[in-house]
Amino acid sequence: MSEKLFVKGNEAVAMAAIEAGCRYYFGYPITPQSDIPEYLSRELPPLGGEFIQAESEIGAINMLLGASATGVRAMTSSSGPGISLKQEGISYMAGSELPGVIVDIMRAGPGLGGIDASQADYFQATRGGGHGGYRIIVLAPASVQEMYDLTMLAFDLSDIYRIPAMVLADSVIGQMKESLTAHPRPQTVLPAKDWAVRGREAGEPQNVVKSLYLGDGEMEAFHWKMHARYQELAEKESRWEEVQTEDATLVVTAFGSTARIAKTAISMAREAGMKVGLLRPITLFPFPKQAYEAISGNCKNFLTIELSTGQMVEDVRLSVARDAEVSFYGRPPGAGSLPTPEELFEQIKKRYLNS
Repeated sequence: MSEKLFVKGNEAVAMAAIEAGCRYYFGYPITPQSDIPEYLSRELPPLGGEFIQAESEIGAINMLLGASATGVRAMTSSSGPGISLKQEGISYMAGSELPGVIVDIMRAGPGLGGIDASQADYFQATRGGGHGGYRIIVLAPASVQEMYDLTMLAFDLSDIYRIPAMVLADSVIGQMKESLTAHPRPQTVLPAKDWAVRGREAGEPQNVVKSLYLGDGEMEAFHWKMHARYQELAEKESRWEEVQTEDATLVVTAFGSTARIAKTAISMAREAGMKVGLLRPITLFPFPKQAYEAISGNCKNFLTIELSTGQMVEDVRLSVARDAEVSFYGRPPGAGSLPTPEELFEQIKKRYLNS
């Protein structure tokens, strides 16, 4: 039964994790994501689950690896500096083909940075972040409702493809409160975890979870297998939102909180008689290249907007048709505040009139 609630984005993530069957959380407090461990520390034990505040982010990600190897649903969460510390463990999870959900509520960086909203973890998230040429699934919610829905989806996709999945949001989405319709997890047919390391009877085969391949040709075969899995993800699981792109002569593209502001700016542009649309990636990996390719067949003018000095813009330029032009407008952390709809409208107008 669905239920209407008024909650923070971070709380929506924690609620969705429980609804998705997650009973094991390992993490370490860091602003602006601390609402997630606070919620789960209260709610998991009565459900028979386990909440462990690890001694470090490194400890937390390796606890996630160990729990995942047994076949249970487990998660961790952090922000930029903590996600950096987790990268070795994430690489080992990817190399071991282990599912697991990692939540990154982005803040300013590099280094310690600050707690201002940022989208500058895009490269870290979509390029794997650690060594070895792997990728992880990356979902980018733009509302509290999507924090809930995409967290549940992250658990399912991670199990189906045996790849770690990340929910990537920033402090705007994590800390804001909105109306949320809480609902049961959609029924999804999930593969059996016959690879999991569990107790076994005498004579039963022994499962081994590893990322070390020393046999002749084993490592090469592993990489090609994972490459094929990434391609399958791109074909089946790419997600995006389009707003008024059918007749657009300028398409604005943004993700997460920036896309919310851009929607208002696009409405202002439409009221001013400008044919402007929005293309919002929901999966950042796999990046929805097919959507950009299709739209750029007719529209040759794109404006990418980010809370950074430009990262996603590289994927946009790689995805559109060769004769399309991609411009960029960014607001890195420390600029004073989030961009206003009026500010983005001025950027849209400038680009539209000069095209």
